[in-house]
Amino acid sequence: MKRNNVIDWDTYFMALAHLSAQRSKDPHTQVGAVIVDDLHRIVSIGYNGMPRGCYDDAFPWEREGDFLDTKYAYVVHAELNAILNARRDVVGCTLFVSEFPCNECAKAIIQAGISHIVYEADHYADKSSAIASKRMLQNAGVSLRQLEYSVEVTVAKGPAFSKQ
Repeated sequence: MKRNNVIDWDTYFMALAHLSAQRSKDPHTQVGAVIVDDLHRIVSIGYNGMPRGCYDDAFPWEREGDFLDTKYAYVVHAELNAILNARRDVVGCTLFVSEFPCNECAKAIIQAGISHIVYEADHYADKSSAIASKRMLQNAGVSLRQLEYSVEVTVAKGPAFSKQ
């Protein structure tokens, strides 16, 4: 007899987003994203971090101060990283992301042709960037669905965590 108590697809892909977020070196916010096609195949994955080739210690991780002295001038968000990491077309795909996308990521999501977003948290729902994001995404016909539960991922500590 087969095992029936398996996790559903939403939980599976959101857990992968959370696992990916664990790669982020941002001391304040770790976000992960997974792009999936309609056959439940992973197309791409990403997390928030510095652009490829930019040394993490050469740039600030601060949230406040002059723009050039904060992470906001430099960090690539998880959603954009996942789009840029894709090695195939993402048109019609679903984006699973641990935090609702900002307006800049919304532009990239729309331009890439992603059709659906499943997100977990919406911590910045009252901020202008989130409001603008929702306006653009809804206007472009991208479906939005917030999970009704939180997905928790526990990662075992060990030697792999001491490596860069």
